[in-house]
Amino acid sequence: MAKAVPCQTLNNGHKIPMVGLGTWQSLPGQVENAVKYAFEVGYRHVDCSLVYQNEAAVGEGIKAGLACTKGLKREDIFVTSKLWNTKHHPDDVEDSLRNTLKDLKLDYLDLYLMHFPIAFTRTDTIFPINPDATLQYEYTDYKDTWRVMEKMVEKGLTKSIGLANFNRRQIDDILSIAKIKPVVLQVECHPYLAQNELIAHCHAKGLVVTAYSPLVSPARTWKKPGEPDLLEDPCIVGLAKKYGKSPAQIVLRWQVQRKVVVIPKSVTPARILQNIQLFDFSLAEEDMKKIGALNTNTRYMVPEFSVDGKTVRMDPKYPYYPFNDPY
Repeated sequence: MAKAVPCQTLNNGHKIPMVGLGTWQSLPGQVENAVKYAFEVGYRHVDCSLVYQNEAAVGEGIKAGLACTKGLKREDIFVTSKLWNTKHHPDDVEDSLRNTLKDLKLDYLDLYLMHFPIAFTRTDTIFPINPDATLQYEYTDYKDTWRVMEKMVEKGLTKSIGLANFNRRQIDDILSIAKIKPVVLQVECHPYLAQNELIAHCHAKGLVVTAYSPLVSPARTWKKPGEPDLLEDPCIVGLAKKYGKSPAQIVLRWQVQRKVVVIPKSVTPARILQNIQLFDFSLAEEDMKKIGALNTNTRYMVPEFSVDGKTVRMDPKYPYYPFNDPY
């Protein structure tokens, strides 16, 4: 059993555990046991999304974990899910959230994020594509989508709402109209993409930052030849030896010391346990700076998908594409 995971307090008073279990690319048949085991060893935070296409299996894991972990109740865990790009139209938001709740076997979420500022064509297909393998877009203003997400809080379907993959300008755009402020921004973040400016901006505006792919998703299928492996980086390996920890633990500890929430994904029990054992040591300031010096502002989680054997990318020319801005 790992030490209890500390929390950060969100701008609405709710608390988010600093470490959660990511479920992206976790297959049904595996993710159920991963979630159940995570609860058993001390996790209290699970991160999900409609686009991962495994929420029903995650729901089975949540149910099993609550049943098997002594004394654990629904109110003790923090569950995040996300509104997908095909459901941005104001008429689609509530139905999508209710379907997620049905799959997860929950009455409410703790956090519901808008997964991207980008809207695809309204459809039940995850990736609506044209014959030439380009994505089909709509131009629903994400501010209109946000206004309906606020109503989901008012209806008790989620306690908090937030953003994912928004840039600074888009965050401020939401804040300019928000009656209910976003509590979290979830973005790709790791030593090679430290997101220092974006984190500083979020903290100044009262948003907690969650890092997805904090280990650069070493099993990502689109990894190009020659791309560095963070967990084999000499700096990280050297610090792992110095502290008697794994390279992954060093990287994750660096994030939590920066007050960044992490959601590493794994279905392997040993790694699930290891990824939460971060609170019995601290990195010296000089070692924090060494890791920070690895930053190259390189984004590896490009919005690229395989659909029917075709590679599909989000269009950087789409008006709400978030990654053209510096941060």
